Amino acid sequence: MTAILGISAFYHDSAAALVVDGKIVAAAQEERFTRKKHDHGFPVNAIKYCLGEGRITPQQLDYVGFYDKPFLKFERLLETYLAFAPVGFRSFLKAMPLWLHQKLHLPREMRKGLDGGYNKRFIFSGHHESHAASAFFPSPFEEAAILTLDGAGEWATAAYGYGRGNQITLTHELRFPHSLGLLYSAFTYFCGFKVNSGEYKLMGLAPYGEPKYKDLILDKLLDLKYDGSFRLDLSYFEYCQGLKMTSNKFSRLFGGPPRRSETPLTQREMDLAASIQLVTEEIMLRSARHLHGQTGMKNLCLAGGVALNCVGNGRISREGPFENIWVQPAAGDAGGALGVAQLIWYQLLQNERTIIQPDGQYGSQLGPCSSNQQIREFLDAQKAKYRHFSDESEICDYVADLIASEKVIGWMHGRAEFGPRALGCRSILGDARSSKMQSVMNLKIKFRESFRPFAPVVLQERASEFFEMDNDKDSPYMLMVSPVSKTKRIFHQSHATGLDKLKTVRSQVPAITHVDNSARVQTVDRHRHGRFQKLMKAFEAKTDCPVMINTSFNVRGEPIVGTPEDAYRCFMATGMDALVMEDFVLLKEEQPAAEQHEIDDHLSKFQLD
Repeated sequence: MTAILGISAFYHDSAAALVVDGKIVAAAQEERFTRKKHDHGFPVNAIKYCLGEGRITPQQLDYVGFYDKPFLKFERLLETYLAFAPVGFRSFLKAMPLWLHQKLHLPREMRKGLDGGYNKRFIFSGHHESHAASAFFPSPFEEAAILTLDGAGEWATAAYGYGRGNQITLTHELRFPHSLGLLYSAFTYFCGFKVNSGEYKLMGLAPYGEPKYKDLILDKLLDLKYDGSFRLDLSYFEYCQGLKMTSNKFSRLFGGPPRRSETPLTQREMDLAASIQLVTEEIMLRSARHLHGQTGMKNLCLAGGVALNCVGNGRISREGPFENIWVQPAAGDAGGALGVAQLIWYQLLQNERTIIQPDGQYGSQLGPCSSNQQIREFLDAQKAKYRHFSDESEICDYVADLIASEKVIGWMHGRAEFGPRALGCRSILGDARSSKMQSVMNLKIKFRESFRPFAPVVLQERASEFFEMDNDKDSPYMLMVSPVSKTKRIFHQSHATGLDKLKTVRSQVPAITHVDNSARVQTVDRHRHGRFQKLMKAFEAKTDCPVMINTSFNVRGEPIVGTPEDAYRCFMATGMDALVMEDFVLLKEEQPAAEQHEIDDHLSKFQLD
């Protein structure tokens, strides 16, 4: 037996992953345990979980890998500060303590995190190598082109190459400070959202605007080449030397200072979002087309934070030259932990790779789960009122009735998902046919901005009926945006602009149809999704609708729930109607009254736009 632990830490979304004899045994983000969103600290809890799941002690590990090369990253940091000195000295002083105390002493930190029980070698892979490995090795392809796009690794901000069998080869890279991820994050910052967590909000905001700034961006901010490479005009940005993303010159170009967080959105932010989204899609498409021309391969694997831009992924799928695309579900830094572990098993140790269908990620259900006994003990301690079901068909039928009657359901079943998406294990579910469900779930359940769209889950066999998808294509990880089928749309004349577009019913499944008639689709099948697929089949039998709303089981500002305690607290402090945890169902109306101060605390913490 060969046991390999992969670790990502200190930058964004720390995580750990355990691979044993080539099989992914466990993977989890640290935030799920500490309840600190995007926790970047050393993943002590995630490591403990992964080793426990594999029944392995630190002493039994054969290799421990880290997902990038910290000394190269430190070199980039120092060279960048020196290039801009004395500008950026405040930023330098802020960054140095963490580097000097932790990041430059990773072997020490990792040994400490493993309770001193691991005394073998540590392996440090390149950042984009880890991304590439996480994309290719779990994919269902014997060979594939590989494209990685993010903010910055050591020096690379993008890379491409190919994978064959048990080897990956990266042939080209784009280098810092020229970065698609940082360009998109600059607009995220300028539009008033938090960098490294609000990028998906910018993507969701884009359809409310017009891309009126696209030509200005391409003319002033970057020099874009036919192959998707580009150079930025750094006079518009300050991420190299400062504590903010954009410069005063950027503000002058776009008509004023950045929007302050939580202030009302204006048409400018909507148009900026639409513009940079279109530019991003163009860069992604050019990169994919060039890569296809270089490799001649029919399959493409994607990873890196930019690969979470599911609108761009959808365009590559529909308009690009590749026949098949597979995106790593944990495409950001968390997935690097999985990538380095697999890189060691295949590339370093030269083990043969067996292709797994539909893929080797196992639905990304790689995190912790809770037993019925643990749940019952917790609920009894809370004096909660619940129903227990001993038959899976009965509980699915009961919950399907609740959803069909426009109840909002918290659903916790099986192992938690690895990555940022809830895929039917830690989900909030609702009826996609309801015209009021989007606003109800945004404001009363999620405590988040009203413009944010919700994603649909659809039974795989009926996906092409509701969405413009090929019959043989699936989207199990909610990483592709597809247009809603024209046969399901409601056509009408509307002159609404901005957020007023929300008031228009656009399809037979209005709760998941975005204002541009698109949806971030997750397909559900019996091979990956077990009980969740049975629930959807029960809902379909009652309504003839194979589509439901699926959003992550959390409120704004918090990670997805991890434990029964997390789920119960979220349930009681929101307007959720029912909570399902494994074989137990709780109805809100039957519970001891939710303390009003809990709701007030949430409403004050997550100020509504």
